[in-house]
Amino acid sequence: MLELRGITAGHERGAPVVRDAHLVLEAGESLGLLGPSGCGKSTLARVAALLHRPERGTVVLGGRTVTGFRHRAPRALRVRVGLVFQQPRLSSDPRLTLRDLVAEPLRATGRRGEAAAIVPELTRRVGLGADLLVRRPHEVSDGQLQRACLARALVLRPSLLVCDEMTAMLDASTTAALVAVVEEYRAETGAALLAVGHDPVLLGRWCDRTTHWDEIVKH
Repeated sequence: MLELRGITAGHERGAPVVRDAHLVLEAGESLGLLGPSGCGKSTLARVAALLHRPERGTVVLGGRTVTGFRHRAPRALRVRVGLVFQQPRLSSDPRLTLRDLVAEPLRATGRRGEAAAIVPELTRRVGLGADLLVRRPHEVSDGQLQRACLARALVLRPSLLVCDEMTAMLDASTTAALVAVVEEYRAETGAALLAVGHDPVLLGRWCDRTTHWDEIVKH
């Protein structure tokens, strides 16, 4: 499903935080990537989600070598990946209601007309009542907003879900609920999962296998 070969990447050219990383994720597999804060896990997650262009290396998604990132990536590849960030408030447009936030990828891909049918069922699945959908991010809790962000990541029915410390800011009950949603979605669709985090207990229970950051990068 995903192969990262020799990825070197960072936010400042010439000063990479990821050096020569190699990672393989099979179709339908769930892989936990463990590592301490600041090691480069989030940067690599963004590369995997086609949001960050590496300085060097190759990304292969679904057997297809990626040549463009962000809006330059072909739509057929972009829609195959859903990404949930660690901090929902930094990844949400504060002007949008939760309903519009979830529907954002549909609008961006020319499928606005499908929102009325898809969004209510998906938001119910992640545990958002209809009364919350008219609220904006500042009017809901972190847990409620992260539920909306997960729904947004699933709305295009991706075949790869990247969760970048999705539950780091959540309490235990919300964490369990969102992990259950992800696993229910994967059981239905056969989607693969790359779960990035620093909690070995959570990733050990959630994923088919886990690997540590030190095992995928060159020192």
